[in-house]
Amino acid sequence: MAAGNALPWLAATLAVGAAGGALASLLGLPVAWLLGSAVAVSAASLAGLRTHVPDALRNATFFILGVQSGAGVTPEVLDQIALWPASFALQMAGVVAVVAATYAFLRGVFGWNRETALFASVPGAMSFVVAAASETRADMTRVIVVQSLRLLLLLGVLVPVLGWLESGDDVVPISRGLDGTPMQYGLLLVLCLGGAILGHVSRLPGGLLLGALIVSAVLHASALAPVGVPPAISLPALVVLGAVIGGRLKAENRRAMVELLPASLGAFAIGLGLSGAAAALCTWLLDIDVGKVVLAYAPGALEALTVLAFQFDQDPAYVAAHHVVRFIALAVAIPIVARRFRRVDRG
Repeated sequence: MAAGNALPWLAATLAVGAAGGALASLLGLPVAWLLGSAVAVSAASLAGLRTHVPDALRNATFFILGVQSGAGVTPEVLDQIALWPASFALQMAGVVAVVAATYAFLRGVFGWNRETALFASVPGAMSFVVAAASETRADMTRVIVVQSLRLLLLLGVLVPVLGWLESGDDVVPISRGLDGTPMQYGLLLVLCLGGAILGHVSRLPGGLLLGALIVSAVLHASALAPVGVPPAISLPALVVLGAVIGGRLKAENRRAMVELLPASLGAFAIGLGLSGAAAALCTWLLDIDVGKVVLAYAPGALEALTVLAFQFDQDPAYVAAHHVVRFIALAVAIPIVARRFRRVDRG
């Protein structure tokens, strides 16, 4: 899409996202600008709006939200790092259970072929899943619709649940520690930009956000630059992230969405239930705060859930680390399983 031709679609997408965020804010919903934008852009995209967010704007948004999320990491985080390996193990047990149960559900109830059921069963890591599935016999429409609906439903469920876990308290302010010197802001910007570039070059999932988050966390925890991202910057970034999430479903998916709704809802319920059981076990055995375990174990996108962790004051570093571990494990295991399916089919 040429830059000139794309500008009207970008403007329309952002206008819809901002309107959705503003409405959600007026209704008093938590994380309103993210949730409202995602829902509004999804609806507009399905209705036929040609939604568009360019890669450059998406990447800048991930950088901003990474810097912001790093502000939620405190020195107290170090006290629980020793528990992370056990938490990773419990998380991965839950992931295996989710993939196996969802795969069996889609195969047994709906008769989907092996590859389609496998890639639709993977919790999160949507970009990787779509890329990997495109090289197999998987039905791409089914995979994309099930994965996209899972994320939208997850946001719709997690936001009120986390609000309830917070006992009705207001969500933490969108910005923290705004008082600072120009030198501190400059240090935060330059070093986090370097971290984001390194994260991107490393090809880690969510590398831009993770690189900025790690550097920002160090600068905040050490008090070298304990300054926040101004709301005038961070709030529009939430709108853009919501637009990125909402724009995954297109008008051509409408019919498939209706047809695939039973399968999508079933897959979502299985993923949520088994991930929730693993989170409950982790909370019970390791005595880790339930809010951040829910976000870390949720079968969703790294960027969106890391941002939610910051908004609900639930240790973004812990949440991001778990989603990276899950992504790497799935990136290694899923192609191996898919290749075995192909060998069985040939045999």
